[in-house]
Amino acid sequence: MKNAYLQRVYDQVLARDPDAPEFHQCIREFLESLENIVDDHPEWEKNGILERFIEPDRTVTFRVTWVDDAGKVQVNRGYRVQYNSAIGPYKGGLRFHPSVNLSVIKFLGFEMNLKNGLTTLPLGGGKGGSDFDPKGKSEAEIMRFCQAFITELYRHIGQFTDIPAGDIGVGSREIGYMFGQMKRITNRFEAATLTGKGLTYGGSLVRTEATGYGICYFTQEMLKKMCGTDFAGKTVIVTGSGNVAIFCAEKVMQLGGKVVAMSDSNGYVYDPAGIDLDLIKDIKLVRRARIKEYAKEKDGAVYKEGCRNIWDIPCQIALPCATQNEVDATEAKKIIAGGCIALAEGANMPCTIEAVELLHAAGIPVGPAKAVNAGGVSTSALEMSQNSIRMNWSFEEVDEKLHGIMKGIFEAAYDASVAVGQPGNLVVGANVASFLKIADAMVAQGIV
Repeated sequence: MKNAYLQRVYDQVLARDPDAPEFHQCIREFLESLENIVDDHPEWEKNGILERFIEPDRTVTFRVTWVDDAGKVQVNRGYRVQYNSAIGPYKGGLRFHPSVNLSVIKFLGFEMNLKNGLTTLPLGGGKGGSDFDPKGKSEAEIMRFCQAFITELYRHIGQFTDIPAGDIGVGSREIGYMFGQMKRITNRFEAATLTGKGLTYGGSLVRTEATGYGICYFTQEMLKKMCGTDFAGKTVIVTGSGNVAIFCAEKVMQLGGKVVAMSDSNGYVYDPAGIDLDLIKDIKLVRRARIKEYAKEKDGAVYKEGCRNIWDIPCQIALPCATQNEVDATEAKKIIAGGCIALAEGANMPCTIEAVELLHAAGIPVGPAKAVNAGGVSTSALEMSQNSIRMNWSFEEVDEKLHGIMKGIFEAAYDASVAVGQPGNLVVGANVASFLKIADAMVAQGIV
């Protein structure tokens, strides 16, 4: 990096966390975004703002011991990284997946910090989870694991301290088990301590759809401002087929776009007539089957092994919603060759730094994940608000608030990109807009 302070901070990260590639990637992207403005803020180095911002306030690692259906004791690792609470209590999801390790949780927590800073809501950033794999487990095993997990975590969270939500492997079922166990332990019904709850005990309408819908609300603003168009009549690819991808595809269709391909971890389906979303919902949400079943049941659709090859299909709008680093330089070149006019990151960090550079060089705007997929945490915050005032808003009320938040996030990222001399670079704009807000709060609060 050109700036000595930024390079020194990055070198410190590499030295302290040598085996954390995901964490290195997000820190590098963030620090590079500050190149044009760091010299204007000598107070950052004086007060160690970047060093403090990159190092989490605390990291909690714990053993999760539970008993499977065969009566055998199982042991997993649990994590909670509480990143920064300068503008509000820590907020971020819990991920249950075999790939979960400290590098992944730190990267996700750091991104949550910046994401929450964009929402205009008073929330800090955090993330947690476990290497537990819910796949293949019985309902009773999942319940016992969730109860064991929250029994260890509960002392570190609370509505004024840290508010977890769901993520990969953690839906309303898992949140319900954890909420029930926490209530049992504490003898307190504190609804705002966990979000993503069921509607019968404090959950919010739109929360299920929020991340997917928010992706499209942001992308629609990006298309209007930067491409002079919208979703209507456009061919769209949405990777993944989980909750985020499904409701992203649903909103794309409501806005007039045609989704022609979706994927899971094994492969992808291509339907030139347009994906039948009702069938996808039945396969993935009801039957919990693999996406290849779609091609067996829908005439004209084809299934291909290997989910990364989905970008062999041309599209005008690319919405990667599966997992981190699913789009590298090879896939980016395919996306460019296929006539894409815009890409928005629905998953967390689905594009490598090299992929983003190629897309920018080709004149394709890229919506960064921390801005694009902020709809989930935004609606979680709206759930907390409803819990606090003991009221429930209608679907339309919550959706309208979500739409307004996502529009505001785009405008903040775009305006910041202009202010730092890189108009239209939303990756830089999102990082700068959020960090300036958080850094100001950190300076005002002194060394804490």
